[in-house]
Amino acid sequence: MTKIRFLMNKLTELKKDALLVSSELNQRYVSGFDYTDGYILITPERAYLLADFRYIEAAHDTVKDPDFEVIMPTGGMIAELSRLIAERNIGTLLIEESVVSCAEHSTYTKNFKNIEIIQGASEIFDGMRLIKTNEELALMIEAQKITDAAFSHILKVMKPDMTEIEVALELEFFMRRNGAENVAFDTIAVSGSASSMPHGVPRNVKLEKGFLTMDFGARYKGYCADMTRTVVIGKADEEIKKVYSTVLTAQKAALDMICENVNCYEVDKCARDIIYAAGYEGCFGHGLGHGVGMLVHENPRLSPSAKRDATLKRGMTTSVEPGIYIAEKYGCRIEDLVAIDQDGKVINMTTSNKEMIELF
Repeated sequence: MTKIRFLMNKLTELKKDALLVSSELNQRYVSGFDYTDGYILITPERAYLLADFRYIEAAHDTVKDPDFEVIMPTGGMIAELSRLIAERNIGTLLIEESVVSCAEHSTYTKNFKNIEIIQGASEIFDGMRLIKTNEELALMIEAQKITDAAFSHILKVMKPDMTEIEVALELEFFMRRNGAENVAFDTIAVSGSASSMPHGVPRNVKLEKGFLTMDFGARYKGYCADMTRTVVIGKADEEIKKVYSTVLTAQKAALDMICENVNCYEVDKCARDIIYAAGYEGCFGHGLGHGVGMLVHENPRLSPSAKRDATLKRGMTTSVEPGIYIAEKYGCRIEDLVAIDQDGKVINMTTSNKEMIELF
C-alpha cells in the first residue's frame, strides 16, 4: 500500500474529511517530491498537490501516483485551498500540530469557512515514519555507504596542520561529490579538550593532540545516515586507551543485544553499566541511541528515559553511540546505524573500522 493510500484509508477510519500537509518533510514523504512553498490536501478519495510556477513542471514530472492531482493555484495557495475545501464540502480538517505556527493556524481559521480544524496529523506521520519499508532502508544504506566512504577518505587526506573546520568541510565536500544531496546534519569535528563536548562545533584551530571526534552523515534521496568515529591525534596514553576500549566494549555489547522485540531501556542499560563499572559514572550523559530516517533524530529512543515497555520492532532504525566525556579534558564516542528490516533481520549499515586509530 502506498503512503498516500494509507492516509486516505486512515481518514475514512477516523471519519475525518481531509488532512492538510504543510511541512516540507512530510510532503516529500507522501509524494516523493521535494519542494517548498506548497501544500498537499488529502481526502479519502483524492490527494491534491499544490505547487506554484517555480515547481509545477518538476511536480508533473515527479508525481506519477494516480491518487494525486497536481494543481498550480492562480490566486494564491490559501485561496486555492479554500476553493478545494468548499467544493468538496470538507467539514473536518486534520493539521500537523507539531509544525503549524500560531500565525498559520490563524490564517486557516480566517480563510477556511465552516470547517473544524483538528490536531492529530503529526501524530499520524510520526507513527508512519517510525516504521521504515525495506525500500526506505535501502536508501538509508546508500546514504551510509557514502558516509563510510567519507571516513575512509578523511583518514587518507588528513594532515596535522588541518583545522577542525577544514576536516568537517572535507567530509562534507566528499559526501556531496559522491552522491549525497546534502549533509544529514551539521558535521562535528572536535579535537583535544573540545572533544569533551558531545555536540561541539568545529573551530578554526589546528587539530589538537588527543581524541578527534567526527560525527557526520550523508542525506540521500531524503534519507539520513549518522555515524561517529573517534581517532587519536598523536600517540595514545594508557588513559586514552582505556577510555576508547571501554566505549568500544560498551558499543559492541549493545549491538549484540539489538534484535526484534528487545527492550529499549535494557539496551541502553547494557552499555551504560559497562561504562559506569569502568569508573566513568556521570561521563555518559546522553541516550545510547535514537531513530534515524528522513530526520536524523526520530523515534525510537534507546535511553534511560525510554518507556519500560518500549521495544524495537521490524522497520525501526537506531543509532548505537555510547560515549565517555571528561570535561575540559577529552571525549570519545563510537556510533553505528542499525536497522531491523521487514523480515526481522538486523542490519548494521555502518562498515567503517572502529578499532583505535592513531594519526601522526
